[in-house]
Amino acid sequence: MSTYVYGITAATHPSLPEGTGGVGDPPREVRILKEGDLAAVVSDAPEGLRPKRRELLAHQNVLSEVGADGCVLPMRFGSIAPDDKAVTGVLAERAEHYAERLDALDGRVEYNVKATHVEEAVLHHVMAQNPEIRALAESNRQAGGGTYETKIRLGEMVADAVKGKEAEDATTLERALEPAADAVSVGPESTGWLANVSFLVKREAADDFLEAVERARGDMPHLEVRLNGPLPPYSFVEPGPAEPAGTAAGGADAGAG
Repeated sequence: MSTYVYGITAATHPSLPEGTGGVGDPPREVRILKEGDLAAVVSDAPEGLRPKRRELLAHQNVLSEVGADGCVLPMRFGSIAPDDKAVTGVLAERAEHYAERLDALDGRVEYNVKATHVEEAVLHHVMAQNPEIRALAESNRQAGGGTYETKIRLGEMVADAVKGKEAEDATTLERALEPAADAVSVGPESTGWLANVSFLVKREAADDFLEAVERARGDMPHLEVRLNGPLPPYSFVEPGPAEPAGTAAGGADAGAG
């Protein structure tokens, strides 16, 4: 039977209530595997696990239950090891790393920030900041729309300028929020978003971080800024003790989308 891994704690972490259920239908009972000073929160892995809402919430609920009593290193949804022995083996092998991560993440949460441009607003910025684009647009207007070639050229110039503005704004946004966080993790490029960044924030400093986000929104009204959190600090744990369950489930955050 494969082993599903929810997270890693200290071996001294309080036990979960008996009968706590995890992923699967019916829910698989959650149990604890101890190895030295560490423990893994696990259950049997159900067959054909997929990142459906019910399963994502089950994964998240287990982490919330464990995290209520102290620090837990959350594994991403779909983390499955061949068996219990493989999990305890990795705990032993990576003991120093996990002990350091438990200490570094204690009392901290993750906020994920994604941003995209408000189309009309960013086009106004691009036109205002680029005399060459303004001149060509005006020339086309006076020529009744311009030729096919000048229309294509204008479109290319605008697209290039918007792309440059995306990179500029992503950097500006990250720099505006970074001082309110302990650590920053830039996520993979996400379709439709110019920025996808996770911030590690002390729980007691969460209000300061949220205020920084609101200031950034006010300073950059041409951006749509999406904030998700507080979340377990998924982006600051890797590597984990198990491989993802497959491309469909592996790496899917429970609630971090």
